[in-house]
Amino acid sequence: MFAELEMGRADGRYPRLFRALTKANLLILDDWGPERLSAEQRRDLMEIVEDRYQNAAILITSQLPLAKWHEVIGEPTFADAILDRIVHNAHRIDLDGPSMRKTVAEQNGLNTIDQATGK
Repeated sequence: MFAELEMGRADGRYPRLFRALTKANLLILDDWGPERLSAEQRRDLMEIVEDRYQNAAILITSQLPLAKWHEVIGEPTFADAILDRIVHNAHRIDLDGPSMRKTVAEQNGLNTIDQATGK
């Protein structure tokens, strides 16, 4: 999403891309948080979340605990504002247990390595 917005700034598509992100019924941010946000990404996320707040849904999947999201966003003021809007009306589902990819691979007789345990 952030790469598309950055390219959109360069080629003039940014307003249309931004509008599409804010107007969609459901915005899915899959695998949230593997990298810290840049200042431009923070601003984009803040504007998107602000425009969608109480108007449209955001579904976020992440392996990163919620307590670490401030670090990913990077700037405390932005992090507080963004997370206040995301978490305030959120329905959280915390999953626990083995990875389904590993379970399915084992059922299919494939050899996998668990990244957390190295086994």
